[in-house]
Amino acid sequence: LCCECGQAHPLLDNHLYNFQDEVDDELICHICLQPLLQPMDTPCGHTYCFKCLENFMQEYNFCPMDRKKLSFQQCHKSSLLVRNLLDKLIVLCPFKAECQQTMQRCELEAHLQNRCPGFKKYKSELQRKKNPVSKGKEDPPARGETNTPKDPEVPSGGSSLVAESSGAAVVSLGTAEPGLVNPAFEETEEGENLPQRTSLVAETTTIEIHREDPEEELGMRIVGGKDTPLGNIVVQEVLRDSVIAADGRIAPGDHILEVNGVNISSVTHCQAVSFLRHPGPVLHLMVLQEKGFSSKAAQQDSASTNREVIHVTLVKRDRSEPLGIKLIRKTDEAGIFILDLLEGGLAAKNGKLSRNDRVLSINGQDLRQGTPEAAAQIIQTTESRVNFVILRQPGVQLGEPVEDGSTSNSSSSSSSNGRSPVHHRRRPDQNHYRRKSNYQKKTVAIKKEPKESLGITIGGGRDNKNKLPIYVTSVQPIGCLFRDGRIKRGDVLLSINGIDLTHLNYYEAVSALKSNAASHSVTLKALEILSLNSPEPSLDIREQGFSWSPLWITWLGLPSYLHFCQDIVLSKGNLESWGFSIVGGFEESKGNQPFFIKTIVPGTPAFRDRKLKCGDEIVAVNGVPATGMSNSELIPMLKEQRNRVTLTVVSWPGSLV
Repeated sequence: LCCECGQAHPLLDNHLYNFQDEVDDELICHICLQPLLQPMDTPCGHTYCFKCLENFMQEYNFCPMDRKKLSFQQCHKSSLLVRNLLDKLIVLCPFKAECQQTMQRCELEAHLQNRCPGFKKYKSELQRKKNPVSKGKEDPPARGETNTPKDPEVPSGGSSLVAESSGAAVVSLGTAEPGLVNPAFEETEEGENLPQRTSLVAETTTIEIHREDPEEELGMRIVGGKDTPLGNIVVQEVLRDSVIAADGRIAPGDHILEVNGVNISSVTHCQAVSFLRHPGPVLHLMVLQEKGFSSKAAQQDSASTNREVIHVTLVKRDRSEPLGIKLIRKTDEAGIFILDLLEGGLAAKNGKLSRNDRVLSINGQDLRQGTPEAAAQIIQTTESRVNFVILRQPGVQLGEPVEDGSTSNSSSSSSSNGRSPVHHRRRPDQNHYRRKSNYQKKTVAIKKEPKESLGITIGGGRDNKNKLPIYVTSVQPIGCLFRDGRIKRGDVLLSINGIDLTHLNYYEAVSALKSNAASHSVTLKALEILSLNSPEPSLDIREQGFSWSPLWITWLGLPSYLHFCQDIVLSKGNLESWGFSIVGGFEESKGNQPFFIKTIVPGTPAFRDRKLKCGDEIVAVNGVPATGMSNSELIPMLKEQRNRVTLTVVSWPGSLV
């Protein structure tokens, strides 16, 4: 059975659906006679399914309806309005015996993967037939490389040396050392507290993306940016049948470092969206991807010709003070290297360490064949002076450290706060954190003719995959709201004539708006998000050819009462890692910041569950609010959960590029 539609069909054919109601003939493909899938418009005004038309055009050179001469290259995607209408068609779950659910067509795949008891039973039976002997074995990771994370950070409670390129802490309960969160360390009878021989590797890769239409969207959602605790730009989702999906080399959790030679590892979210939406036939992306365990013996030291050996001493005020360094392994060279210096951190303020420096030793301990984990342990046990010996090749530094950390949150990694717990700062009843955007409520009362339309289109709804509030996607020049001028694209609609819209699904909201628009007077209450981060109009980035939707960072500015919290329950074995990395938490210099999911490791419980996404905000753990917690408080809470944990999260869709 197909994992997307739950029915049996040839691999190259369209998905099959059981529609609840008869579908309008205008929405039917006249090749397959089914409701349109990925609709494509011809120059002569007809619409067909993408696959139907593609297969037809391989044999013929004319339109199936009027037989006018036609080539597939002349056809283009249908409008967003048509695609949305089709995606919102109501379908029945194909597993009628076990599940009587109905949903929008675009939500069926997620229903099958996460909620459908019938499909879950089918997968279990299929797995049992494939592996009749090895019951209970876990599915292999989707990406065929590894089921282990990048070199992870040392969490707070110890040194702040980062041992992961993403600057996040991978939560693992198979660790004996207090404060060391690292799936490369496991409790064993042979050698407790000793790292395994294998070590974790992250690798940068340059990927060249080609697109026939220079303005076609890439088809991925991104989160992060230097104006958020995530720091880096992280891929949240790759859309099916997109340019990126067809290429196949970029996956959720990858960090985008460069776009066409421009470093975006320390730009704001809006700037990153602008770079990635820039049209062009060829796009060069440098991404950081996890490559998992490397069990081979380390390579011989590279020749040190033209390299300079430098001694650097950093002095910590106390044992737990963070250094603010990110370290990675390289696949082509032994040892460990500095990936980044966190803004405002001790190393950045010192100014003597640089990116791409190779660490030869710390406090006299040889690290030429070492791992980031080993370096982290050394720093964690150091009371005051941390002596580095590093090897630097002239001309390879990636940039000077930034002295002023007040303008960026990129230093807010999960290990950037090693201070003692501050339980008294927790206020469960306050907003999740001090938002970087704020908002203003507005009440719009207008007089109108009964037949005059409001003239707006909307998106969202609590039936949406991300349970979004209702928001305005466009204000048409034909309606009374355009004439009034106070309701704008991106506004969140709270109520109309006293009817609450915040808990309605899409169709209920459309019905409420239409029925109330028939009166002589309309009173709308709405919320306008005001960006305080930058002067550029973050809600109105020019989107040449892109369907409009609010940016990810916009959703972060909403008040907590509009957030839809969901509980995600993860279960694991005693020696497994939970498999997700986190950043954020309370810091003296920045106050309360959210905890974000930064990485989800293939092959782990979080990955197999498929409900957590990069960019999700952790609101509570086992019902205990995370508001006001420091990183050094939250990680021990996660470590205490041996086999089961309930995460309460808020999930916003990443920005589409």
